[in-house]
Amino acid sequence: MRVVLYTGKGGVGKTTTAAATAVCAARRGLHTLVASADAAHSLGDVLEQPLGPEPQLVLPGPAGRSGRKGPPGRPSGRRPEGRLEAIEVDARVETERHWGAIHEYLFRIFRYQGIEDVVAEELALLPGAEELTTLLAVKGWAEAGEYDLVVVDCAPTGSALRLLTLPEVARGTLRFLLRMQRALSAAVTPLARNLVPLPLPDSRVFRDAEDFVYQKLSGLRQLVSDPQTTTRLVVTPERMVIDEALRAHTDLALFELPCDAVVLNRLLPEAAAEEAYFEDWARLQEERRREVEQDFEPLPVLPAPLQDDEVTGLSRLAAHGDALFAKHQPADVLCTAPRVRFETVAPGVRAHVPMPHAEPDAIDVVRVDGALVITSGARRRSLPLPRPLHHFDLVAVRLEGGTLLADFAREGAAS
Repeated sequence: MRVVLYTGKGGVGKTTTAAATAVCAARRGLHTLVASADAAHSLGDVLEQPLGPEPQLVLPGPAGRSGRKGPPGRPSGRRPEGRLEAIEVDARVETERHWGAIHEYLFRIFRYQGIEDVVAEELALLPGAEELTTLLAVKGWAEAGEYDLVVVDCAPTGSALRLLTLPEVARGTLRFLLRMQRALSAAVTPLARNLVPLPLPDSRVFRDAEDFVYQKLSGLRQLVSDPQTTTRLVVTPERMVIDEALRAHTDLALFELPCDAVVLNRLLPEAAAEEAYFEDWARLQEERRREVEQDFEPLPVLPAPLQDDEVTGLSRLAAHGDALFAKHQPADVLCTAPRVRFETVAPGVRAHVPMPHAEPDAIDVVRVDGALVITSGARRRSLPLPRPLHHFDLVAVRLEGGTLLADFAREGAAS
């Protein structure tokens, strides 16, 4: 299953790019779903069609053949070709679907404390819950076997990185908290039920929590790190936008989240660039274009011209998509991202962790038990080490050519 996620700084045109990619893919024969994972949904505005929390038909396939109807995970059998469907993911609907017992329990806690129902409903959405349930929705539709391609319009860069890294960051923490809470509950809950009127968790809450932590989070991690799931960064030829995309690329590489292309949006058309009035602007854009191609190498840079009007509606989106993918297919993996690897070197083992564009002063690396904890800016990854390395010492760390090199030697060998 091919999944493509688009993100970038707010206002760079990621929603338009995602929609144009989906329309282009559908017109080239792929059964495609485009999903908005941005809480500030604008996908329906770009497509000029009302959308909701279930896939809506946007572009019918050959002879108007009907497609799937029904929930994710229940394939209808025959796969139509050349269709486009669209959805604006509703985090509330997905929260109820995936961890309803937990949400209901938290709602009862807040309501017991005298908080109004509407406010209690808001508070019961745990931090990160919306991002995780949004990913679960994408995973459900991707694994349903109904689509050749799922295109996701993510939130702006910071929120999108949180969305993509949460499955790994949250899994270890939630496993620890769940074990501790269950141990305390087994000893305290029977007595507490007779002493306090406060609502206490029952078996359904723990069952949902265990399923979420041990099954769904693992599945999400597999989805976002799969080589067939790639992120594409949308940028414009502006200094601040490019710098943010470079940092995002570093963070994606740190968490082994494949990035396969950069879309350079809103470039002056060749005809306009030849006009004297636009001479300085065209020269600056060309400098930024060369800079993007050099900095993001080996990622391909897909140029997208500045349009004379807003790109909305199927016909304009189709033209925009054809220009964007004049030399590629929308669903192709356009570049294979390097991954973490370990090699045997004298006198021990060396870990290679891709971290393009990272600055040595912004990186902190420590060994904590069986993991290598890497901090880069606001991101931190606890990288599990192979079991044989648990008896090795971390002896040296350096950044070389966009790769973090960490050397390990057997305990006592370094001295």
